Amino acid sequence: MAHSSDLMHDDRPLRPALFQGWRRRCPSCGEGAMMARYLRVHDHCPHCNEALHHHRADDGPAWLTILVVSKLVMSLYLAVYKAYEPEPLVMIALCWSVAVAMSLWLLPRFKGAMVALQWSRRMHGFDDGRPVR
Repeated sequence: MAHSSDLMHDDRPLRPALFQGWRRRCPSCGEGAMMARYLRVHDHCPHCNEALHHHRADDGPAWLTILVVSKLVMSLYLAVYKAYEPEPLVMIALCWSVAVAMSLWLLPRFKGAMVALQWSRRMHGFDDGRPVR
């Protein structure tokens, strides 16, 4: 008979997996690179051979990126405008530059975290036959 502490054991804890995914590392070993290119996920971890091809990140990372970047850039826009009242072209150049830089930096990190979330919760084929606890 299974002991109650065995039933509560999570062999794929969410927090460390998300941290490794944010770092674009394999959520299983934390050593191998998750990304083959900027946004392309390796089919298998080059270090531990964990299958990563099951992921279904789809539009989630882009949606999260747009959500975060738009809120932060509009806050910056409002703060700079109220403090300095710069010319419109200065504001456009500033805000577009910040938005593009933030988007390029955040997008692969959100994708890594989303793949790690799916791996941790055994979603979309990441199930190895064991029941989710």
